[in-house]
Amino acid sequence: MKKINNIVSKIILIDECGFKKNTSYFLNLIFVDNKNIRAINKTYRKKNLPTDVLTFVTTLNNKISKKEKYCDIFFSAEMIKKDAKKNLINFYDHLTHLIIHCFLHVNGYDHKINSDFLKMKKLEKEILKNFNIRDPYLYE
Repeated sequence: MKKINNIVSKIILIDECGFKKNTSYFLNLIFVDNKNIRAINKTYRKKNLPTDVLTFVTTLNNKISKKEKYCDIFFSAEMIKKDAKKNLINFYDHLTHLIIHCFLHVNGYDHKINSDFLKMKKLEKEILKNFNIRDPYLYE
C-alpha cells in the first residue's frame, strides 16, 4: 500500500489533474476482486462483466465552507494484473494510468463522446510523462 500511497500523493499534486484548492476531496481507493467489481458494475452500470475500475463521485456545495467531493473508486487488482500481463507492462505503471484516469473523472472529465475521449487521452499521456510512463494507448 505504501507504493500506491506514493503514487497517489504525486498525482494529486499535478496541476493537470484538476484538483481545485477551493474543493475538499474525500477519496476512497478500494481494491476488490473480479467477482465484486462485476457485481458493482452490474448494479450501477447494468453491465454483467468485470472491469478494471469504476469511479463514483458525489459533489456537495457546502454553504459554510468549500465544495466537497466524495469519491469511491473501485479497482479490480485481478483485472489490472491480467491486463498488465497481457500488454507486457508493469502493474504499477498500469495502475498509475488508471488512477490518473479516475482522478480526471473526479474533476469533471469524461469520455462519452469521441472529442472528450481524445482530450482526456491527451491529458493522461501528458500527466504520465511525470512518471516516465509510455503512452498506454499504444497497447490497444
